[in-house]
Amino acid sequence: MTGRADAARPAAVVVGGGLAGITAALRLAEADHRVTLVEGRPRLGGLAFSFQRGELTVDNGQHVYLRCCTAYRGLLERLGAARLVHVQDRLDVPVLSVAGPDAAPVRTLGRLRRAGLPVPLHLAGSLARYPHLGPADRARVVRGALALQGLDLADPALDEISFGEWLRRNGQNANTLAALWDLVGVATLNARADQVSLALAAMVFKTGLLSDPGASDIGMAAVPLGVIHHDRALAELERAGVKVLLRARVTELKPAVPQHAVHLEGGAEPLAAETVVLAGAQDSAAALLPPNALPGQDRLADFGTAPILNVHVVYDRKVLRRPFFAALGSPVQWVFDRTAHSGLAGSGLGRAHPGAQYLALSQSAVQDEIDLPVAELRRRYLPELARLLPAAAGAEVLDFFVTRERTATFDPAPGSALLRPSARTDVPGLLLAGAWTATGWPATMEGAVRSGHAAADAALAAAGSRLPADRGDGRWPR
Repeated sequence: MTGRADAARPAAVVVGGGLAGITAALRLAEADHRVTLVEGRPRLGGLAFSFQRGELTVDNGQHVYLRCCTAYRGLLERLGAARLVHVQDRLDVPVLSVAGPDAAPVRTLGRLRRAGLPVPLHLAGSLARYPHLGPADRARVVRGALALQGLDLADPALDEISFGEWLRRNGQNANTLAALWDLVGVATLNARADQVSLALAAMVFKTGLLSDPGASDIGMAAVPLGVIHHDRALAELERAGVKVLLRARVTELKPAVPQHAVHLEGGAEPLAAETVVLAGAQDSAAALLPPNALPGQDRLADFGTAPILNVHVVYDRKVLRRPFFAALGSPVQWVFDRTAHSGLAGSGLGRAHPGAQYLALSQSAVQDEIDLPVAELRRRYLPELARLLPAAAGAEVLDFFVTRERTATFDPAPGSALLRPSARTDVPGLLLAGAWTATGWPATMEGAVRSGHAAADAALAAAGSRLPADRGDGRWPR
């Protein structure tokens, strides 16, 4: 009886085990589908993962989210991982500037933090004391924020110009761009103001800073990302009845009625399913799409990508006494203390050097640096860390390495909205998911999860199946 009952349930194949694929698979399983998730790598998590470097557990990069990222927070709850992350009680970003000669640099510490006041007063006190901008430039920032509040995010014209052009039209200058707009925008959009669509930038700033006082509070994993995005995700997928195939690469998709055929490398029996969700990166999904599956499908070839570089440094002593900071006046962008997450203290390196500290530098929009040799990056960044952190100047570097994500995000340039496909294709039962699809969000963990919800729900709606309950924001109910 069980076999016949299972055969009566519709089958679904999700190609890609990142956050979009995990979400889509869980969503379809909740709607009583027989789901198979196929991932070519030996792990889940997509571009937010961990790996071992000797005895250290290393995240490929520092991934943070905001309190307004309701879909990602919902996924954390679904995976039973809400206690494995930490969210600030209130936004608080230390911003350290450095100027002057290397022999005697002048360091200035400011903070971007919110008060318990309604928008926009929640940031007014912090801005009034922000030492990296003078009074006139602070007034410019206020003017820019008020202008942002007046933008209609549904206006397609916002995607036609760059954020930088719009900022200059609204009174901003090089100082306000560097000390505020690009400080936040580069980290969230992986592009500088002149290279990013106003539509995406306005979405980030309006949602994160100007929608709710707590929207911008920063959250990050308190454990290695692999614990959440692989270990917890795999356990929850299997508990939901999803069959997970790792190290299984899809080579071809053959659409057919009533079931599509998903072919795997190695000559394994093709997977047959009424629903197929392509939840991989934009290039791998495009390679599997049958001809004429999307209007203007040839435009996907014009959809560029942008890199992120992560620099990892282990010092023999503590050189940073806060969890993270952002830098101004330096090639360094954001620096995070990864000591506890990595297991450094319990490693042979940590036992030989009690008090050793592991820092990770997250460097976005670095097209000119992504392919530089490690030796060149070492010459570039170690002196900069010594300029920013006095204790680093006298510390011994125990390890230095880099991780590179050359195609970390889609290119958020003006006009990119027209290149982002929706979840639906013109092939019945074939859906797309991924942070690069038309979620309205930039390429973030939040965008990836929202895309997984959109793809699964579009498939279920087209088939007349019931939609699992949620609260209307992509989150699973408690």
